[in-house]
Amino acid sequence: MKAYRASLLWFAPHSEGPAKALFEKDGLLVVGPDSTGLQVVQAIGSWRALSERFAQVPTEHLLGRIIAPGFVDLHVHFPQTNVIGSPASGLLPWLENYTFPEEKRFASNEYSAESATFFVDELLRNGVTTALAFATSHSTSVNALFSEAQRRSLRLITGLCLMDRHAPADLLNQPASGSRVDATEQSLLDSEALIQRWHGQGRLGYAITPRFAPTSTDAQLRGAGELAARHGDVWIQSHVAENKDEIAWARELFPQSRSYLATYADFGLMRKRAVYAHCIHFDDDDRALMRDTGASAAVSPTSNLFLGSGFFDYAGADRAGFTYGLASDVGGGTSFSPFHTMLAAYYVGREGQTKQGLSLSPQQLWWQHTAGAGAVLGVKGADGQALVGNLLPGCEADFVVLNPQATPLLARKTSVAASLDELLFSMIVLGDDRLVERTVISQGLSS
Repeated sequence: MKAYRASLLWFAPHSEGPAKALFEKDGLLVVGPDSTGLQVVQAIGSWRALSERFAQVPTEHLLGRIIAPGFVDLHVHFPQTNVIGSPASGLLPWLENYTFPEEKRFASNEYSAESATFFVDELLRNGVTTALAFATSHSTSVNALFSEAQRRSLRLITGLCLMDRHAPADLLNQPASGSRVDATEQSLLDSEALIQRWHGQGRLGYAITPRFAPTSTDAQLRGAGELAARHGDVWIQSHVAENKDEIAWARELFPQSRSYLATYADFGLMRKRAVYAHCIHFDDDDRALMRDTGASAAVSPTSNLFLGSGFFDYAGADRAGFTYGLASDVGGGTSFSPFHTMLAAYYVGREGQTKQGLSLSPQQLWWQHTAGAGAVLGVKGADGQALVGNLLPGCEADFVVLNPQATPLLARKTSVAASLDELLFSMIVLGDDRLVERTVISQGLSS
């Protein structure tokens, strides 16, 4: 066991309502192994209340620092690190001119491995300890990312990108050499093999990953739905309703479906542990479908602002009652930093689809990128409590050590914060990777 004395930020159980932050200026966090050897939170609270009970536990004193849950990124593209900051007039030209050419490089084992190392480094440097990530249509990219995440003990979920039409020929799923099955069937066989190899190995999970409906045939989407039915504990991830041109294209390709979103439901791809990126251009029937199936949205504000896609409707989501959390969406997203993402989400709320705008509270923003996103993923303990994105007893011991004096302006601003909301908002507005002094993940590896 090990203890840390610092200021502590965490969230009350979801049963007490979302976004209820708890804060101890002089707190003690105690971590130790569970029955499987995984490091979990044993106790959290004030130094005064806990110090005597844990007096024999080695304690690291972190004066002036804040320990907070590690961030959860609900949608990030591993092969798009080099695509950040590429200029384009919108989503579809951006894919054609930058994204697809870069993703072709991941057919190489060497390139995939080097990129995976950098990608995981960047996640940890920015305080992200759990990620739901896209790979490419190459098994090499999936294996490289899983291997690096396993080596670093990162909780990571990814999968083979399913894409059998409407993309460059050498980026589409390919049949095995000499195989009698076509590319579509091979992509499903490859997905099944990857599930068997990686899903549930330590902190790794598999996600069935149609890129988005227009790049999959009916046969591939139907096969993906059948795969999901056979493996009820894997995740599903894709994109939906991000861009109006994309929506029009999807409606042309799948006219039998009520809406773009309904296409996924028609193929059996909407349920709990299904996470759809963007979810911007929805009507109330779409919102009800999200709620009724248990699917969730990965809100990607820096990407949506950068590509001019639109604004996620927070008020509409809350009115319908479907769940969501925050995501960087690198490389359409412009930063790995959760602070940049939270600030962009604040802008989206203020300028979004409600007439008066919506002022998301600092606690709500932070919750969306930690405990809220963790609840979306549905990684739960025996008691039903989410295990990631929070520091309640029993949670996996993923946390960040924040230095609120990391820059002169941040130090000046946080020193005059008169409330928890002011402190959190100062870090959201002024923070970046310099604020993250250390990232600690559950099996003890630090970055």
